Formats: sequence, structure tokens, C-alpha cells
Amino acid sequence: MPDPNVIVALVTRIDPPLERGGAAELLRKNPRGVSILFEGGRTARLLPGERAAGTLEVLDGLRRLRAPAYVEVRPDTQAIERLLIPLVSRVTRVIDLGADGTQVEFESSHARHRLERNQSDSETMLAALRAAAEKRTWVAVTESDRHEILDVRPWPGGPSRPAEIPRRPPPRLLARIWRWLRCWTRCWCCATPRRAQRLFDLVAGQTCDPLTVPPPCIPFLYPDDGCWARAHEMCRLMLAAGASPRKVWIDGSLHTPTKNHPNCFVNWGWHVAPTLCVRRGFWRSEEMVIDPSLFTTPVSMATWKGVQGDPSATLTQTPASNYWRSTMPTDPGYVDTNYWLDYYRLQLKNRSLQPAGPPPYANCP
Repeated sequence: MPDPNVIVALVTRIDPPLERGGAAELLRKNPRGVSILFEGGRTARLLPGERAAGTLEVLDGLRRLRAPAYVEVRPDTQAIERLLIPLVSRVTRVIDLGADGTQVEFESSHARHRLERNQSDSETMLAALRAAAEKRTWVAVTESDRHEILDVRPWPGGPSRPAEIPRRPPPRLLARIWRWLRCWTRCWCCATPRRAQRLFDLVAGQTCDPLTVPPPCIPFLYPDDGCWARAHEMCRLMLAAGASPRKVWIDGSLHTPTKNHPNCFVNWGWHVAPTLCVRRGFWRSEEMVIDPSLFTTPVSMATWKGVQGDPSATLTQTPASNYWRSTMPTDPGYVDTNYWLDYYRLQLKNRSLQPAGPPPYANCP
């Protein structure tokens, strides 16, 4: 049975509304708090406090994004005590790990998610996840920072997605000519190491301030998830700068150290980043990976693979236009890309408001 002190719903209205003065000013003018109205008729109250202004900005961001919020409220006052951001997705696999619980894979995620056996209502949540996997229905899943599942609810529809634009295949002769020209260009017009570093710095410079996350910044400091959107935006920036990026995908049981997570590591089932052809001499070139979520400079594919904790992981190279392999192979208008960048900017901001503070975390080696 769902906890009556938990609300998982869309934010429909903030009363009084957020104005130009900003969240801190609104809370200053309303010392008794601000009402948060949710779809379905429930109302919670956000009271002034140390992190209240940031929390209000996250709630307003979720309202504008039409993404659900998970809030825990006090039963007597309905005051918000905790805010988390659910993931709305389909379930692709449910894997029984025995005493270690259950691993769950989602269509809209490359993180590894876990349902612990000692979690309250674990059997109910497991049944809901299995039913969603079987029926291909959407769920709203809320997790801890360790991606331990805390709440599962059916969700009527998924996150906004643009319709795929149908494209007429080019005539065979033109396709052959294009492939030849593309190969020649990449072989003879690869970037110099200096230009590759400049392009790396170009995309890395778009990183978000974790407490303000101003669009169109890229949330590299939230490494848990969303790599496909970060990679697509990085490719867009490099293409606009005249470069010819590609992408590399890694599949495996990935365990990657990072100072940008409170636990100092992330677990992924796969990951993707842009690559550039970089000259290594007059006759030699190499595909180098551009991944500011893990490095401060372009690195070889072997180095990129080596830090991700699975020697048996496999690498696959694709054109830059490959946005998602199966469910959404392209995103030519960057509509889906922008949705997920907005979503993970809010995740980064919400994490940075917690007691551990914003990344990077000093306790990580």
C-alpha cells in the first residue's frame, strides 16, 4: 500500500507563483510557506529554511518540464521534508540476484538499479516492475543516490519524445560517393592534438554550476545517468565548430570511480561518448574519446574503457547522429536531448542541495 505521506505526481501550480524576484524573495515574503499543488488534488507546503529556495526552484523546474516530483510530507502539517525526482521509463529487464536482491534495467537509463530484499514493500514493488516489463507499460521509479529503488508507481505515459523524422534513403551511387568522401576527409583532415584539446575544452566549458544549473549547461557533474543526451549535445557543439565527431558505446558491467558522486563511484550497464579522429603522425591517426564526465583531456579508447571496471566490456563505434540504438535511433531536432538535459540538470541541483553539498566530493580519492 502506498505511503499516505508520500506524493508522486506532477506539480500543477505554486501559490503564490514564482516571480522575477526569485525563490528566495518569494519565501522571504511568505514566512508561513508556499503551497505546492499536485495533479490529483493534493497540496503540500514548502516552509522557509536553509535549502527551501533551491527546493522551490527544482519544483518549479519539474512543473515546467512536466516531470513528476516525489515528496515526503509531515502527516500533521503536510510540510515537505524530502524531495526526490522519479525516473519515468519502461522496464526492459528484471534480474534476480538471489540474496543480493533484484537488478532492474530501464529503457531510459544506462545506470544499474537495485531493489533490495529488505526494502519495505519490496514484494509489491517487484510485482509492479515485473508487470510493467511484461506489459511494456510506463512506471515512475524513485531511488536513493545509490540507485536503490524506494518507490514504484504506474505512470500514464512517458517523458516527451519527438516523433522520428522519416528520411528518404539516398540513391546508391550518391551513397557510395558520400562514403568515399567521408573516409577521405577523416583520413586526411583529422584534428591535430592541439585542436582536439580545444574541442574538448569547448564542450567541457559548458559544465553546470551545480547549485544554479543555468541552461544550456551540460550536467557532467551528475555522472549517474543521461550520457546519451550529454554525448549528443557535445557532438552538436563540435559539429557547429567544424569538427567531425563520431560516438563510441561501451557495454558491460561497468563500475567507474568518480569524485562527482557522493559514493565515489557509479555503476552503468553501458555508456557513450563522442570521439574525434586525431593525428598521431603524418600517416597515422587515432580515434580519441571526448568525455568530460571522466577525464580532463581526450583519451584513447583503451584508456576510456580501462577506467570503467570491466575488461570484458565491448566497444561499438557509430556515427554522431546515432542518438539511441533501439528505441530512438536519431534526434535530429535535439528535442529529446534537451528534455533529458533539463531533467538531469534538476537531478544535479537537487543532489547539491542535500547535506553532502555539491560535487566534487572531497571524501573521494
